[in-house]
Amino acid sequence: MAAVIHPFAEHIVYFMLFSIPMLTTVFTGTGSLVSITGYILYIDVMNNMGHCNFELIPKRLFSIFPPLKYLMYTPSFHSLHHTQFRTNYSLFMPIYDYVYGTMDKSTDAVYETSLERPEESPKVVHLTHLTTLESIYYLRLGFATLASKPHTSKWYLWLMWPMTSWSLIITWIYGNTFVVEANTFGKLKWQSWVVPRYTIQYKLQWPREAINSMIERAILDAEMKGVKGEELNRNGELYIQRYPQLKLNLVDGSSLVVAVVLNSIPKRTTQVLLRGKLTKVAYAIANTLCERNIKVATLYKDEYEKLHLRLTTKLKSNLILSTSYAQKTWLVGDGWTEKEQLKASKGTLFIPFSQFPPKKMSKDCFYHSTPAMITPKSFTNIHSCENWLSRRVMSAWRIAGILHGLEGWNVHECGDSMFNIEEIWQASLRHGFRPLTMPN
Repeated sequence: MAAVIHPFAEHIVYFMLFSIPMLTTVFTGTGSLVSITGYILYIDVMNNMGHCNFELIPKRLFSIFPPLKYLMYTPSFHSLHHTQFRTNYSLFMPIYDYVYGTMDKSTDAVYETSLERPEESPKVVHLTHLTTLESIYYLRLGFATLASKPHTSKWYLWLMWPMTSWSLIITWIYGNTFVVEANTFGKLKWQSWVVPRYTIQYKLQWPREAINSMIERAILDAEMKGVKGEELNRNGELYIQRYPQLKLNLVDGSSLVVAVVLNSIPKRTTQVLLRGKLTKVAYAIANTLCERNIKVATLYKDEYEKLHLRLTTKLKSNLILSTSYAQKTWLVGDGWTEKEQLKASKGTLFIPFSQFPPKKMSKDCFYHSTPAMITPKSFTNIHSCENWLSRRVMSAWRIAGILHGLEGWNVHECGDSMFNIEEIWQASLRHGFRPLTMPN
């Protein structure tokens, strides 16, 4: 949107002018709820569209219905209203400018030039998806009030279930990613693309092929636009094998996730309990902790054996098959139970290494955020929260792709491969990202 600040008095005048048609119909007894609602909706849409900093009305629309050109304005028409002297007065009804000769002569040329402006290509793309059914309202394209706050369940969103159900149907039909956010950090241009699928759809078997095809098209689209790096919320080794000639790099962000978790563990910790599904992040965390001579405990024999196979002989002595829940620091991922959480002793610190935070079951325990960092102040255009994270806090998965773009690392990080943990951690600090504070 264009950054135009109007005086307060001007807003009052606008309100008075726009209220004339509504008040007229009310006082003459010809008004209706439909007409007033439709009028307000039209004014709101026109006002927001006119303040866009890009041209979005296709020329074909005016060719099909030429009178429309005189009944609605465009962003380029509005820009001339502010930049030229005594022209383009009638924003919502340009026909009066044509009638009284106040239409700027360059209006059509500016409109066509704006349409031909080449699309800006980002250097890094973050590919993500919807989480809960109501998460669509928390997107920047949804409700701005909700998007500006961390994602929490609101009772009044249940009243919107008819619309929510329709959004679910639309996401089933719509098969392309869309841009939900664009940011700049120094000279780096970066975008977030959303795969129109919910977490629950990822867990089902039958739509998996369609989801993979959608992600594949997004990767190829990014490749055509000259994107250097693309962040994936899930491992993307499949796409590298299918397209070995890719010039862009696929980054799942695992190395920075590991680094953030390791640096969230309190100093002087001698033993941690590892719970949850064993992923490459979990294996990397366990291996690094054992290298630092910190004991890693697990509760189940099968998990112990899997971890045991991944460690060198020298490090295996730091892996423990525990029979108690006495550890004060728990590293938790997906797949652990609430029943286990309730067995934790008072004062236990839960540090998640998964994308979803654990449900807080114990009031006498501490819960760290999911792997994330605070963004630098120079990171612009951050007007929405990422899921349940606070404003200007970004997940480690997203930050990792940004760092690859800033540093020019020409390597993939997906599948079983992982970038150097210490190197990416130092790079994050060097570029101004800061760790979240530990809970008191």
